[in-house]
Amino acid sequence: MILDGKNISSQIKEELKKELLDIKNKTGLVPGFAIIMVGENPASKIYVNSKIKGCKEIGIECFPHFLPGDVSEEKLLETIDELNKDKKVDGMLVQLPLPKHIDENKVIQKIALEKDVDGFKPENLGLLFLGNKTSLKPCTPLGIMELLKKYSIELQGKDAVIIGRSNIVGKPMAGFFINAGATVTVCNSKTKNLKEKTKNADILVVAIGVAKFITEDMVKDGAVVIDVGINRTEEGLFGDVEFEGVSKKASYITPVPGGVGPMTVAMLFHNTVQAFKNNRKI
Repeated sequence: MILDGKNISSQIKEELKKELLDIKNKTGLVPGFAIIMVGENPASKIYVNSKIKGCKEIGIECFPHFLPGDVSEEKLLETIDELNKDKKVDGMLVQLPLPKHIDENKVIQKIALEKDVDGFKPENLGLLFLGNKTSLKPCTPLGIMELLKKYSIELQGKDAVIIGRSNIVGKPMAGFFINAGATVTVCNSKTKNLKEKTKNADILVVAIGVAKFITEDMVKDGAVVIDVGINRTEEGLFGDVEFEGVSKKASYITPVPGGVGPMTVAMLFHNTVQAFKNNRKI
């Protein structure tokens, strides 16, 4: 069965819209979301514009800041500082990647903890592992958890294998699965006998960034397969999973596109609403 992230993300956005309308009617308040983009990266521009549009549809006030590609690191950090102090702004993100002369880590650190709707700050990652309910969590793994929940996929006691150990997907995903009572194995490109590990997975999350990396012979019958990869090749857009073959063996699988991607965006709005409720004590 297809795990339809596009459909589920639309449902989630609709639920958020209703919740915000209710809050606005009672309190007169709406969440504020600031997005900073540096330079003219065409892919980033598409993402930023879709986030601005999404805010409008849901009922979130958006404050976009477009800075030139040669902006100094100091100026960018000053802009973040101003937005940290702005009471109208509940959540904030800086669109990555940034130009080479700017330290991404320094930028992420500058964002106030309570406004970190990307969930990238180390403190938010720590709160995730501690099982904190109201902290802001990284959007992609949070979106995967919501997708599994909407399809009533049980995690307790299951063998979950994650391929990829990034701070954005792999590590936080492990935290979510541990908290849900799964037995977790985190693999990477250097893992020995990888096929042995993937064939043991009840839940397989693939975030390695290599097109069609996981093939049919690497997957257990009836496994749940989550494909986080988006690889643009000359032949088109592909995930990290060879969909044709693997979909025959999997009980559930996410397509690319239309699987994890839309869920990630929906969780950004979810986090903005969560930050709004945390900040305004709603």
